[in-house]
Amino acid sequence: MGRRRILVGAGLALGLAITARWGVPGWVEAQHCPVVAGHSVAVAPVAARIHADAFVADLHADSIFWDRDLVERGRRGQADLPRFSDGRVALQVFSTVTHVPPDPGTWRIAPSMDRMTPLIVASGWPPRTWRSRLERALFQAERLHATAARSKGGLVLIRLAEELDRLIERRARGDAVIGGLLAVEGLQAIEGRIENVDRLFEAGFRMMGLTHLADNELAGSRSGAARGGLSPLGRAAIERMERLGIVVDLAHASDAALSEALELARRPFVISHGGAQTICPGPRNLSDAWIERIAERGGLIGVGFWEAAVCGLSARDVARTIAHLVRVAGPDHVALGSDFDGGVRTGFDAAGMAQVTQAMLDQGLDETTIRLVLGANTARFLRDTLP
Repeated sequence: MGRRRILVGAGLALGLAITARWGVPGWVEAQHCPVVAGHSVAVAPVAARIHADAFVADLHADSIFWDRDLVERGRRGQADLPRFSDGRVALQVFSTVTHVPPDPGTWRIAPSMDRMTPLIVASGWPPRTWRSRLERALFQAERLHATAARSKGGLVLIRLAEELDRLIERRARGDAVIGGLLAVEGLQAIEGRIENVDRLFEAGFRMMGLTHLADNELAGSRSGAARGGLSPLGRAAIERMERLGIVVDLAHASDAALSEALELARRPFVISHGGAQTICPGPRNLSDAWIERIAERGGLIGVGFWEAAVCGLSARDVARTIAHLVRVAGPDHVALGSDFDGGVRTGFDAAGMAQVTQAMLDQGLDETTIRLVLGANTARFLRDTLP
């Protein structure tokens, strides 16, 4: 490394230390994950009863990425353990983010950096995470393990089907315990080495998305440049995940990668968070033809809570998309996939999850279907997949 790069690196480190001192990581979260006022839905007693009695599960939240203690009720962001408890969430999938593509030309001096790098350095992540996507995933897993330890039993990690069964039994008895399942958003985290799937599995990861916001060594992304299909590594990763009992998540996969994965997969998979093109046109959302194909293969589609997924901020917008998916895919293939704390705006936080139940009632969905969507489908799917 030349003298110029050393000086630039030292200056960057100093600047990031200053930004951390002045609370910039928290400011960034507040800007990127706001709860927008004025979109609340009043919850009637019948909806409150259904919601309180249901097993509520959410397939996607990025809350462990941010620089705050999830055991404490936060004043920013969209989710933490107290708010999950208020929303009667029984099972939360916690996704780990490892790469956010740089803006073109931004990091000419340090090309290995992406838009995550300054934020995680300022947030005090260890140096091993600054350049390694694998270490970023492992560090966030350590954070969730530490959160579970601090929660004094309020949060338990789910890695095995029998642990999920115990969680369901405890919730049925009225125990307010929350189950947490680790996921990774994009297998750029394995850094091109198939054996790192096993390493993530040993760290507790039980759901893995092939891609995130950019094409990677495994597959094309819906927001990528080439948007190609599966690479040999991508095919090997799907086979390895299925053998280990890891849920394959195709939420960000390109059409080509999704089509090839449908042909390759021997077990059902999830689209952890997204929407429906018919209700809300957009590159991340699925056409009715895709929804039908995914349902035919036994897949599960999680409906997101953010604007680009459902074209609105209210639980009514979420329920409108849910009702459409139920009509197209059938009630057994629809779930919740909020994307809380995923760099998106929402009209309610995790404490307001009952608003979705009320909005589903308002859409004319019956109680049995509502319970399936709220979490029974997710519980069944995971029970059939986890080791």
